[in-house]
Amino acid sequence: MRLARVVRAGVAAAAALTAALAFPVAASAHVTVNPNTAVQGGYTKVTFRVPTERDNASTTKVEIAIPTDKPIASVSLKPVQGWTAATETSKLATPIKTNDGDEMTEAVSKITWTADESAAIKPHQFQEFDVSLGPLPQVDQIVFKALQTYSNGEVVRWIDEPAPGAEAEHPAPVLKLSKKTDTTAASTTTSAGPTVAASDSKSGGSDGTAIGLGVAGLVLGLAGLVVGILAYRRAPAPTA
Repeated sequence: MRLARVVRAGVAAAAALTAALAFPVAASAHVTVNPNTAVQGGYTKVTFRVPTERDNASTTKVEIAIPTDKPIASVSLKPVQGWTAATETSKLATPIKTNDGDEMTEAVSKITWTADESAAIKPHQFQEFDVSLGPLPQVDQIVFKALQTYSNGEVVRWIDEPAPGAEAEHPAPVLKLSKKTDTTAASTTTSAGPTVAASDSKSGGSDGTAIGLGVAGLVLGLAGLVVGILAYRRAPAPTA
């Protein structure tokens, strides 16, 4: 009986720890860009993943701001069934030269996706929006501020920029850019074909984190169970 109680306690501890570790991940779902890394000067396809976090409303509109202080010359959108996509352009303070030698005076500064009634992102579902970008600017990162509009009129502003040592309440999607080297150039050339597969493998970052935390919780819980059993075995037998 005593061993059974130890086993039950260990299992309960493992379950509680796993739930405690997994909860912050589930609660922190937000608009993300995947993959979240690319190479300066190159072209890339990114996917904006938008989850609906409300129980009583659906996501009907998504707006992504494209910074123009370091403009991106080419912005192409992949159609999403049931959604209408539109871009807005802004005049550049300083015109830039394109790869073709032309002078660019305007650049895409905003993308807006609007859902048909049947295509809205229902509660606890998500949708993905693909965008091709390039050439990417010579900066360390691009912050894509996002607005998410719900069917009840609520607008969630995912615009908080990353800050060292602080966790933003409404973080903006961030694409980190690395400098182009011979190694990265060869890697980009080799992997240019299966772009979708590469995106899929990195787009599950938050899911992978949740799984990792869950496994860690189970390992810690099982470790506690083993310690309990060993303690039980070493304990002196009860006297009459």
